[in-house]
Amino acid sequence: MATTLVSVETREVVRCDYCSLVQYRTSNSMCRKCRRPLDIEEPAPLAPQLVTTQTNASAEAGLQVAAQVREIRRARHLSQRQLAGRMQVPRTYISKIENGKAIPTLGSLERLAGALEVDMRQLVRDSRSRRDEEVAAIMGDPFLAEIAVLLPHLDSLHRTLLYGSVRDMAMGRRRTA
Repeated sequence: MATTLVSVETREVVRCDYCSLVQYRTSNSMCRKCRRPLDIEEPAPLAPQLVTTQTNASAEAGLQVAAQVREIRRARHLSQRQLAGRMQVPRTYISKIENGKAIPTLGSLERLAGALEVDMRQLVRDSRSRRDEEVAAIMGDPFLAEIAVLLPHLDSLHRTLLYGSVRDMAMGRRRTA
């Protein structure tokens, strides 16, 4: 009986990057264990591309609408099902709007505003416009408007003391000397 030696030099030993199995390269270059390719192709370098923020802006606008719809619906003590019934759409559509997965069209916004009994502008306002409305409401009080005019003239210590006193009064606590 004769034995022949097989030359191992012609076979390439490789390690699979996925399952770490050390093996000889197969004819199809697939791993014997996990059946993934043994050769990881280097991704081609990407050329610089123009980045547009339109998608980010629309996503941000969608999230603002979502938050407004949820807030107004809860303030009106409506369930998603009740609001969907008023709009004559499936409840899942309301859920998708509130979770930011669907951005309503202009027509849907009109129907949504009608179902929530609010002006459509209230659904699409951003944080800056809400802040402006809050400031306008605060400045409508003559006493607070008078204090607001004097605040820039206070030094930081007196401003801090005033803010602390106002915060304590708002929380119902009484300061002791």
